Formats: sequence, C-alpha cells, structure tokens
Amino acid sequence: MHSPPLRPEAEEEAPVVYTEAEKIERRALGLPPAEAAPAAILKRLPKGRVPVAKKAISAPAVLNEACDYGSAFTRGLRVDLPGGITHLLLSGTASVGENGETLYPGDFRAQCWRTYRNITKLLESEGATWHDIVRTTCYLRDIERDYAEFNRVRNEFFSALGLDPFPASTGIQARICRSDLLVEMEALAILVR
Repeated sequence: MHSPPLRPEAEEEAPVVYTEAEKIERRALGLPPAEAAPAAILKRLPKGRVPVAKKAISAPAVLNEACDYGSAFTRGLRVDLPGGITHLLLSGTASVGENGETLYPGDFRAQCWRTYRNITKLLESEGATWHDIVRTTCYLRDIERDYAEFNRVRNEFFSALGLDPFPASTGIQARICRSDLLVEMEALAILVR
C-alpha cells in the first residue's frame, strides 16, 4: 500500500467544486457525486472472475515512487500470465533521482543516460534485462532539437548491450510532466519463465 503523497506543509489544496455535468458522470460511475470517493469503493469484479496477477515494480535505490510527489501511478507493473509469460509494463521514466528530484536539468544527454539507468534498475528488480524489452515509447520535449542526440545515445546504448534486433520504438514530441525534464521513456518487456 502506498503512503500518501509528500506535500509541502504550507501548500493547501483548494476545495473541489463539482460541475453538474461532472456530478452526473461521477454518479454513473458509482462515485459520490460531490465529494471525494473513499478508497476501493469501485472494487468489483464480475462474479467468478479473478483478476490477473500483478505486482508493482520499484527500484528505490535510484528512483522514488511517483506517489511520493503526488502522481497517481506506479513505476511499473509485473503481470504474470498463464503459461509462464510475464509482461513488465514500465511507466514513463525520466531523469529522476531517489528523492524524486530532477537530475541534470538542461543536460539532454545526461538525462537520457539517467533514464536508461533508471529503466535498467527497474528491469533488474524483476530479473529482467534490456534483452527482454520488445517496445519503447520515447517522449522528447523538443524532438526537432534533440532527436539526433537522442538517437545517438540510444544507438550507442543498445549496441553496447548487443541488442539484435533493437526494440520496436516510437518517438513523440510531448510536454513532459516537469518543465526541467527533456526526455521520458516507457517500455514493455516480455519474459518466458
């Protein structure tokens, strides 16, 4: 279970004002229309159905949990499927340190290398490597400016790992969650146990 997000003491959240349309949609989902929903209020599965086995992935020595700074996602999920197949779904990962701080603001290449380090440690926490990665999605704040350097770093890293073939990948220009982050990557690994 995650602890509540760390927030500065002086920062108070403004009360939420629910619109009439929002109340309709919240009610339709089974949520209270005009107040915060209690935890697990929607925890319902169809009769006789068991959810897929999943477990949060973390690497606290290099990367804190996103919920520690108020984001509502886990660093990754391990999903164990029948037949000994495991999927590791790694959330968007960037140049963030063990205390949630952005590392190397303004240094695109250093941020790329730290992002690869963070993903490497997340994979290692589940006994996986980059050889298990089948797909990456790469978000660059300024793709016109940074794509050539990104591709240089990626090619060097993947070549150094001896990956053949390289993972499938998509590069996208996007606003990343923090203005000082220049690159973010998500990844999918598949393992056969």
